Order: sequence, then structure tokens, then C-alpha cells
Amino acid sequence: VQLVESGGGSVQPGGSLRLSCAVSGVSSDAVAIGWFRQAPGKAREGISRISSIEYITSYAESVKGRFTISREKFANKVFLQMRSLKPEDSGIYYCAAADGIEGVTVVPTLNDWEYDYWGQGTQVTVSS
Repeated sequence: VQLVESGGGSVQPGGSLRLSCAVSGVSSDAVAIGWFRQAPGKAREGISRISSIEYITSYAESVKGRFTISREKFANKVFLQMRSLKPEDSGIYYCAAADGIEGVTVVPTLNDWEYDYWGQGTQVTVSS
């Protein structure tokens, strides 16, 4: 399983970015995908997740109402639309996959130990 993030960059406060996570090596119906971020000197934080099959979503309180997670099944991609960005949103953003059984909905929490595969990350910097 390989995960490749893209779409990071630098943006001013209040701006928007759309992150992409390309998933390969596994059927999109067999894994849930989560987005995590880590700022310098801070612990990794789970910010959003979308389940397999039923596309059940979950968000951390810190991003609820500003970020939207979605997945494009046939392209095997998951997106994180980020709006109203704040300086505290800065960090390296990772997508991760939680393995499961094809045909059974996988619904992990936002705890990173529930995820089996990780991408290399993409940097997001929010600064004026």
C-alpha cells in the first residue's frame, strides 16, 4: 500500500488549500483514510477521517466547520479541503490508511495507532 500526499504550500491566514492523498496497492473499499498533522515540537494530531464503503466522516474539534474530507472512489483519492486557515493549522500533513476487510466498513477513530500505512507528508504553512 502506498500513500502520496500533495497540495501543501504557503497561504495567508483566512486562505484555503486542498490536499490530496493518492492511494495505491489496495482497493479503496478496503481501507479507511485519515488525515493527521504535526507541528514542530508538538504531538501528531488526528484531524479527520473517512471510512471505507459508507464514507462516514469524523473531524477533530479544532477543524470542524473549516475542513472537509472527501474521497473519489474510482480515482482512489482522498481530499482534505481546508478553509479559513489559521497560523495554528501549520504543520506537516499526513494521510494514513487503516486496513480492513474488503466489503466490511472500516471506521477507525482519529488515534494514529489504528492506522497501518502512512504517506511521507506535505507541508502546510499559514503565515502573513
